[in-house]
Amino acid sequence: MPEDSQRPSRHRDEVVVPLRKSGPGDEALDAIVVGGGAIGLACAWRAARRGLRVRVLERDRPGAGASGVAAGMLAPVGEANWGESGLMRMAIASARAWPAFASELAADSRLEVGYEACGALHVALDRDEADELRRRFELMASMELGVEWLRPRGCRDLEPGLAPTCAGGVHAPGEAAIDPRLLVAALAAAVEHGGGEVIVDADVTGGLIEGGRLVGVATADGREHRAGRVVLATGAWSGTTPWLPPEARLPVRPVKGQMLVLRGSPELRPCERIVATERVYVVPRPDGRLVVGATVEERGFDVQVTAGGVHELLREAYRALPEVAELELVETLAGLRPGTPDNAPLIGPWGPEGLLVATGHYRNGILMAPLTSEAIAALLASEPPPGSAQQAHPGRFAGESEPRLAAAPALEETPR
Repeated sequence: MPEDSQRPSRHRDEVVVPLRKSGPGDEALDAIVVGGGAIGLACAWRAARRGLRVRVLERDRPGAGASGVAAGMLAPVGEANWGESGLMRMAIASARAWPAFASELAADSRLEVGYEACGALHVALDRDEADELRRRFELMASMELGVEWLRPRGCRDLEPGLAPTCAGGVHAPGEAAIDPRLLVAALAAAVEHGGGEVIVDADVTGGLIEGGRLVGVATADGREHRAGRVVLATGAWSGTTPWLPPEARLPVRPVKGQMLVLRGSPELRPCERIVATERVYVVPRPDGRLVVGATVEERGFDVQVTAGGVHELLREAYRALPEVAELELVETLAGLRPGTPDNAPLIGPWGPEGLLVATGHYRNGILMAPLTSEAIAALLASEPPPGSAQQAHPGRFAGESEPRLAAAPALEETPR
């Protein structure tokens, strides 16, 4: 594969600030964030903006996990489902925060962040799919998500490249997308510019517990990193954290997803907005790339790209947009989403004193970054977190009757 197929722009894969392989000293910090994906970096950035001293420890490189293989859809409408109204409220609140979040990030990082308010079209490709999509549209409309039902002709007026079999669709003009690789680079730069640290190749191997409180972590190089709070943001690996006691292991499992990247002309893209069906989504990038995803597979920590996964994605993308057959296949990817039993994330205090968690976002990590980071930064700064984050309190899996998302002093137990 030619190198430029992997790097269409200078910013795409590179974190353009000088990331450290070890910290400059062992001074006390306000927060250690374990995990350098979009969620961990966003939490660190928002905390640094509040004047807190933060350090991110990433065992590989920023975005090496799910963030690096995400499509970057900021599309809560597509996630509307029965029985998940609380999760939808979180998704909508976070989506509404994205324009300001992206603007502030661009200013703080001095980098392009790849945000595009492109809108989305959810389409049905036969009568059965149309019946099911119509039911989902009624749910979307009841939630006042700003959607419109379109007949086949209306869908093709918006997206002329749609297959003739299009049987109807839902237009969601408020949905958007972001390039996750640009996002991760910008977040890492913003943390550093804000006075924080992002340390790579820092594998956390132990927790430092004193008097029953987690006061920091140790890394494989023998260093100790001490802080008022530790934030666990390791995505799909959060449920297997070896440095937490067994009773504090999180109910998080890996859910595999495969994705493709196609490339064509920026002037002749098969679609101008996100196009989603029952089985696939297609996300256009301004530079002519087209992201096609994503499978949902319960395969443990397996991240192999399979022939069957690639075939399924290409077949379903072709059913919706036949022009994809003419595009170059430049990248095949597989990643692990962090799933929870109820599909909602885990945000807030958990386990030993001193620990906050920000994980379990399943398919919505990029979408939920503004809300999650605001909640964690508020808790670190002893401020009240957004009310919409209450749905995500981790105590719901520990039999707690009251969520522990109230603000707390940096060195005291969060009040129940």
